[in-house]
Amino acid sequence: MKCSIILFLALLCSAKGIAQELNATVQVNYQNVQTTETRIFEDMETSFSQFLNNRKWTNDTYAPEERINCNFIITIDLMPTVNDFEATVQIQSSRPVYGTSYETIVLNFADRDWNFRYVEDQPLNFNVNNFTDNITSLLAFYAYIIIGLDYDTFSELGGQPYFEIAQQITVNAQQQGLGWDQFGGNQRNRYWLVENMINPQMIPIREGLYSYHRQGLDLFMEEEDKGRENILEAIQGMEEVRKLFPQAIALISFFDAKNDELVSVFTQGDPSVRRSAYYTFVEFNTSQTDKYQSIIQ
Repeated sequence: MKCSIILFLALLCSAKGIAQELNATVQVNYQNVQTTETRIFEDMETSFSQFLNNRKWTNDTYAPEERINCNFIITIDLMPTVNDFEATVQIQSSRPVYGTSYETIVLNFADRDWNFRYVEDQPLNFNVNNFTDNITSLLAFYAYIIIGLDYDTFSELGGQPYFEIAQQITVNAQQQGLGWDQFGGNQRNRYWLVENMINPQMIPIREGLYSYHRQGLDLFMEEEDKGRENILEAIQGMEEVRKLFPQAIALISFFDAKNDELVSVFTQGDPSVRRSAYYTFVEFNTSQTDKYQSIIQ
């Protein structure tokens, strides 16, 4: 009996030790495609989800409850030929806020340039050193971006190794063009997203990610006013990047993830801090001025 208990505990610890990093939900929307063969889209959901969730992306140990919650909402826009697809993907990830049941959005990014070929029951193979196909390259790219951003929110610049892997995936896929290269006038693609993450001039954004989450949101339950001030300082610390690169995708992506949260955080608190927050946010994101008005009303 004692041996059985020890074996059970050993297996339990082993299961926890090999827990993967992502808890990804994949949704495939195919309403734009005129076809009666819908089983392939269900197969996609299952296959893509298993690829993201069953693979070990880092050498670190994650407990099941530590896995990163993320969503991949795939909209099939066209099916030019059988098994060929043109799609857009909305990628979201979140992380818990200390001492609460609240999850804050870390990444909210729309990828509008994904062409791929998929055959039902197709095995998904990936090698970080070589390009295999546009499916596994894109899914792996965002897996590493999600993990890198998550690490950045818990330790300053902690995501660097994972951004470097995402960059390697981008280099391997350069021949594929659409979405992977720096040309074509679209600076909101994979190339520029990871370029911003590893560009030394963008470091204030990544430093701000750490301050915003660890010294701001994670402090909120214990010291609300101090947490609010630290969040504002974290964003103000990105000012140098805004002046040099006002259209940087890292900045745009940050505010896409945080706009609603910023309004919620700053509709309360010291009036002078709220006014400063309002003017700061408008400088960074003029298009959302109406949304930010509620901060000072």
